[in-house]
Amino acid sequence: MIAKLTGAVDSIGEAQVVIDVAGVGYLVYCSARTLGGLPPLGEVASLLVDTHVREDHIHLYGFADVQEREWFHLLKGVQGVGAKLAIAILSALSIDQLGHAIAAQDRTFLTRADGVGPKLASRILSELKDQAGDLTLGPVAVLAAGATGAAARGPASEAVSALVNLGYRHSEASSAVAHAARRLGPEASTEALIKTGLQEIGA
Repeated sequence: MIAKLTGAVDSIGEAQVVIDVAGVGYLVYCSARTLGGLPPLGEVASLLVDTHVREDHIHLYGFADVQEREWFHLLKGVQGVGAKLAIAILSALSIDQLGHAIAAQDRTFLTRADGVGPKLASRILSELKDQAGDLTLGPVAVLAAGATGAAARGPASEAVSALVNLGYRHSEASSAVAHAARRLGPEASTEALIKTGLQEIGA
Protein backbone atom coordinates (compact mmCIF):
# COMPACT_ATOMS: atom_id res chain seq x y z
CA MET A 1 0.00 0.00 0.00
CA ILE A 2 1.48 3.35 -1.08
CA ALA A 3 0.95 6.07 1.55
CA LYS A 4 3.41 8.73 0.39
CA LEU A 5 5.44 9.56 -2.70
CA THR A 6 8.52 11.76 -2.95
CA GLY A 7 10.10 12.32 -6.33
CA ALA A 8 10.58 14.67 -9.26
CA VAL A 9 7.56 16.25 -10.93
CA ASP A 10 7.61 14.67 -14.39
CA SER A 11 4.43 16.08 -15.92
CA ILE A 12 1.19 17.75 -14.86
CA GLY A 13 -2.15 17.22 -16.56
CA GLU A 14 -5.77 17.95 -15.80
CA ALA A 15 -6.42 16.63 -12.28
CA GLN A 16 -3.27 14.50 -12.32
CA VAL A 17 0.50 14.54 -11.99
CA VAL A 18 3.25 12.04 -12.76
CA ILE A 19 5.85 11.74 -9.98
CA ASP A 20 9.16 10.15 -11.00
CA VAL A 21 10.51 8.06 -8.14
CA ALA A 22 13.87 6.49 -9.01
CA GLY A 23 12.92 6.17 -12.67
CA VAL A 24 9.39 4.88 -12.07
CA GLY A 25 6.57 7.26 -12.99
CA TYR A 26 3.53 7.19 -10.67
CA LEU A 27 0.30 8.70 -11.99
CA VAL A 28 -1.44 10.45 -9.11
CA TYR A 29 -4.88 12.09 -9.25
CA CYS A 30 -4.99 15.38 -7.33
CA SER A 31 -7.21 18.36 -6.65
CA ALA A 32 -6.53 21.67 -8.36
CA ARG A 33 -5.38 22.98 -4.97
CA THR A 34 -2.69 20.31 -4.65
CA LEU A 35 -1.62 20.60 -8.28
CA GLY A 36 -1.32 24.37 -7.91
CA GLY A 37 1.06 23.95 -4.98
CA LEU A 38 3.50 21.65 -6.80
CA PRO A 39 6.99 22.88 -7.68
CA PRO A 40 8.10 23.31 -11.33
CA LEU A 41 8.78 20.29 -13.54
CA GLY A 42 11.92 18.44 -12.55
CA GLU A 43 11.87 19.58 -8.93
CA VAL A 44 11.14 17.28 -6.01
CA ALA A 45 7.65 17.09 -4.50
CA SER A 46 6.08 15.02 -1.73
CA LEU A 47 2.47 13.90 -1.72
CA LEU A 48 0.41 11.97 0.80
CA VAL A 49 -1.27 9.16 -1.09
CA ASP A 50 -4.47 7.17 -0.81
CA THR A 51 -4.29 3.91 -2.79
CA HIS A 52 -7.47 2.51 -4.34
CA VAL A 53 -7.27 -1.08 -5.51
CA ARG A 54 -9.98 -2.47 -7.76
CA GLU A 55 -10.22 -5.62 -9.87
CA ASP A 56 -9.42 -3.68 -13.04
CA HIS A 57 -7.13 -0.90 -11.80
CA ILE A 58 -5.01 0.65 -9.08
CA HIS A 59 -5.50 4.40 -8.66
CA LEU A 60 -3.40 6.75 -6.55
CA TYR A 61 -4.91 9.93 -5.11
CA GLY A 62 -2.49 12.56 -3.82
CA PHE A 63 -2.84 15.31 -1.24
CA ALA A 64 -0.78 18.29 -0.20
CA ASP A 65 -1.55 17.81 3.50
CA VAL A 66 -3.30 15.63 6.06
CA GLN A 67 -6.35 17.89 6.27
CA GLU A 68 -7.15 17.57 2.58
CA ARG A 69 -6.77 13.79 2.78
CA GLU A 70 -9.14 13.66 5.77
CA TRP A 71 -11.75 15.68 3.88
CA PHE A 72 -11.32 13.31 0.94
CA HIS A 73 -12.13 10.36 3.22
CA LEU A 74 -15.14 12.18 4.69
CA LEU A 75 -16.55 13.06 1.28
CA LYS A 76 -15.95 9.57 -0.06
CA GLY A 77 -18.00 8.18 2.82
CA VAL A 78 -21.11 9.96 1.54
CA GLN A 79 -23.41 7.81 -0.58
CA GLY A 80 -23.01 8.79 -4.22
CA VAL A 81 -19.58 10.39 -3.81
CA GLY A 82 -16.73 8.39 -5.30
CA ALA A 83 -13.03 9.16 -5.22
CA LYS A 84 -12.98 11.22 -8.42
CA LEU A 85 -16.01 13.27 -7.39
CA ALA A 86 -14.41 13.91 -4.00
CA ILE A 87 -11.35 15.25 -5.84
CA ALA A 88 -13.62 17.42 -8.01
CA ILE A 89 -15.23 18.90 -4.89
CA LEU A 90 -11.83 19.60 -3.34
CA SER A 91 -10.83 21.27 -6.62
CA ALA A 92 -13.88 23.53 -6.71
CA LEU A 93 -13.85 24.53 -3.03
CA SER A 94 -11.03 25.31 -0.65
CA ILE A 95 -10.89 23.45 2.66
CA ASP A 96 -12.20 26.54 4.47
CA GLN A 97 -15.01 27.04 1.96
CA LEU A 98 -16.06 23.41 2.22
CA GLY A 99 -16.08 23.49 6.02
CA HIS A 100 -18.01 26.73 6.13
CA ALA A 101 -20.53 25.52 3.53
CA ILE A 102 -21.25 22.47 5.66
CA ALA A 103 -21.40 24.50 8.86
CA ALA A 104 -23.84 26.94 7.24
CA GLN A 105 -25.72 24.12 5.43
CA ASP A 106 -25.21 26.06 2.18
CA ARG A 107 -26.39 23.70 -0.56
CA THR A 108 -25.92 26.21 -3.38
CA PHE A 109 -22.25 26.67 -2.57
CA LEU A 110 -21.56 22.93 -2.89
CA THR A 111 -23.14 22.77 -6.34
CA ARG A 112 -20.18 24.78 -7.65
CA ALA A 113 -18.37 21.46 -7.98
CA ASP A 114 -18.83 19.57 -11.24
CA GLY A 115 -21.06 16.56 -10.73
CA VAL A 116 -22.75 17.87 -7.57
CA GLY A 117 -26.43 18.66 -8.04
CA PRO A 118 -28.86 19.98 -5.42
CA LYS A 119 -29.90 16.49 -4.27
CA LEU A 120 -26.35 15.26 -3.75
CA ALA A 121 -25.37 18.57 -2.15
CA SER A 122 -28.18 18.14 0.38
CA ARG A 123 -27.00 14.60 1.15
CA ILE A 124 -23.41 15.78 1.69
CA LEU A 125 -24.57 18.53 4.04
CA SER A 126 -26.83 16.15 5.96
CA GLU A 127 -24.29 13.35 6.37
CA LEU A 128 -21.29 15.55 7.19
CA LYS A 129 -22.87 18.23 9.38
CA ASP A 130 -21.81 16.47 12.60
CA GLN A 131 -18.64 14.81 11.32
CA ALA A 132 -16.91 17.79 9.76
CA GLY A 133 -16.76 20.03 12.83
CA ASP A 134 -13.27 19.11 14.01
CA LEU A 135 -11.83 19.36 10.50
CA THR A 136 -13.05 22.94 10.09
CA LEU A 137 -10.70 23.81 12.92
CA GLY A 138 -7.78 22.41 10.93
CA PRO A 139 -4.45 23.17 12.65
CA VAL A 140 -6.31 24.85 15.50
CA ALA A 141 -7.71 21.49 16.57
CA VAL A 142 -4.21 20.05 16.79
CA LEU A 143 -3.04 22.92 18.98
CA ALA A 144 -6.14 22.62 21.12
CA ALA A 145 -5.55 18.98 21.84
CA GLY A 146 -2.22 19.79 23.44
CA ALA A 147 0.44 17.32 24.47
CA THR A 148 -1.16 16.22 27.73
CA GLY A 149 -4.15 14.31 26.41
CA ALA A 150 -7.91 14.71 26.56
CA ALA A 151 -7.96 15.99 30.14
CA ALA A 152 -6.34 19.24 29.02
CA ARG A 153 -8.21 19.85 25.81
CA GLY A 154 -7.05 23.41 25.25
CA PRO A 155 -8.89 26.72 24.76
CA ALA A 156 -10.25 25.96 21.27
CA SER A 157 -11.89 22.67 22.26
CA GLU A 158 -13.24 24.20 25.45
CA ALA A 159 -14.67 27.13 23.50
CA VAL A 160 -16.41 24.76 21.08
CA SER A 161 -17.88 22.80 24.01
CA ALA A 162 -19.10 26.02 25.60
CA LEU A 163 -20.88 27.12 22.42
CA VAL A 164 -22.44 23.68 22.03
CA ASN A 165 -23.68 23.92 25.62
CA LEU A 166 -25.28 27.23 24.70
CA GLY A 167 -27.35 25.41 22.09
CA TYR A 168 -25.33 25.86 18.90
CA ARG A 169 -24.64 22.92 16.56
CA HIS A 170 -21.19 21.37 16.88
CA SER A 171 -20.32 22.14 13.26
CA GLU A 172 -21.48 25.76 13.68
CA ALA A 173 -19.51 26.15 16.91
CA SER A 174 -16.38 24.60 15.40
CA SER A 175 -16.49 26.90 12.39
CA ALA A 176 -16.99 30.00 14.57
CA VAL A 177 -14.12 29.07 16.89
CA ALA A 178 -11.89 28.34 13.89
CA HIS A 179 -12.54 31.86 12.59
CA ALA A 180 -11.97 33.32 16.05
CA ALA A 181 -8.69 31.44 16.48
CA ARG A 182 -7.39 32.73 13.15
CA ARG A 183 -8.24 36.28 14.17
CA LEU A 184 -6.86 36.08 17.71
CA GLY A 185 -3.86 33.78 17.23
CA PRO A 186 -2.78 30.52 18.92
CA GLU A 187 -2.38 32.13 22.38
CA ALA A 188 -6.03 33.19 22.64
CA SER A 189 -7.82 32.27 25.86
CA THR A 190 -10.98 30.22 26.07
CA GLU A 191 -12.98 33.29 27.10
CA ALA A 192 -11.69 35.32 24.15
CA LEU A 193 -12.47 32.51 21.72
CA ILE A 194 -16.00 32.15 23.09
CA LYS A 195 -16.67 35.90 22.86
CA THR A 196 -15.27 36.21 19.34
CA GLY A 197 -16.94 32.95 18.31
CA LEU A 198 -20.32 34.33 19.37
CA GLN A 199 -19.61 37.45 17.30
CA GLU A 200 -18.81 35.23 14.30
CA ILE A 201 -22.08 33.33 14.68
CA GLY A 202 -24.03 36.57 14.94
CA ALA A 203 -22.23 38.24 12.05
